[in-house]
Amino acid sequence: MLRKLMKHEFRATARIMGPLFLIVLVLALAANLALRFLMDSDIFLPNLLGGLLMAAFVIGMASLAIMSIVLMVNRFRTNLMGDEGYVTFTLPVSSHQIVWSKIIVSTVWFIATGVVEAFALLVCFFDLDVMRNIFSSYYFHQALQMLHELVKEYGLNVPAIAIELIVLCLLSCAVLCLGFYAAMAVGHSFANHKAALSVLFFFVFQFVIQFICGLLLDFNKLTDLFFYGTDEMTAFHIMMAIFIGTELAIGAVYYVITTLTLKKRLNLQ
Repeated sequence: MLRKLMKHEFRATARIMGPLFLIVLVLALAANLALRFLMDSDIFLPNLLGGLLMAAFVIGMASLAIMSIVLMVNRFRTNLMGDEGYVTFTLPVSSHQIVWSKIIVSTVWFIATGVVEAFALLVCFFDLDVMRNIFSSYYFHQALQMLHELVKEYGLNVPAIAIELIVLCLLSCAVLCLGFYAAMAVGHSFANHKAALSVLFFFVFQFVIQFICGLLLDFNKLTDLFFYGTDEMTAFHIMMAIFIGTELAIGAVYYVITTLTLKKRLNLQ
């Protein structure tokens, strides 16, 4: 049933995110053409048009990032807290499956948004001659040589580092979702001022989490406890493990708050 929930959620959100991705990529291509043919012109009108295209690209990039968050929040609110909540909670699924479907789909869209924006930046500033000069330059080969020496000297485990960063990125996206979900679940457990209370609880949760992390994750104490006498790569892996463990703990707290509130205290009136 989780697969069906995710399939429905992907279809509903793709109707919005798909066109937004396409618009940003088109704007990136337009911005690239503006940089190459319009911005260097001595004539006012082409310069103005190029500036407008670049501004449109920047606005499109910011709007895509904001819209991915707004859509994630709105889907959770309308499906579970609004009128659709009556239908959603009559489905033969548990609240855990509902929440997991939202988390997974939202995380995928967050990652996709990051990939599309990175690709859009590449398209915007891509120039074949510049790229050819960079890859054939002395400095590029020197950078590769330095990277090779770093891997050899410090024993960099590139695949392990990449996996750790990917896991941390995925967990951060999921925890971001759960932070919004927990705040909305608690805020909508009250009879009045649900939206305002949801916003309030979001900032309260953020403050409490940051305060607790500040007390427990004192950098100086961690340095003395874990890193003294260890090599650089071991210290890096320990730090990544701490970050990942922290995200897991925060996510678990948000998840418990969300699911328990949906079960016990949700007010759809």
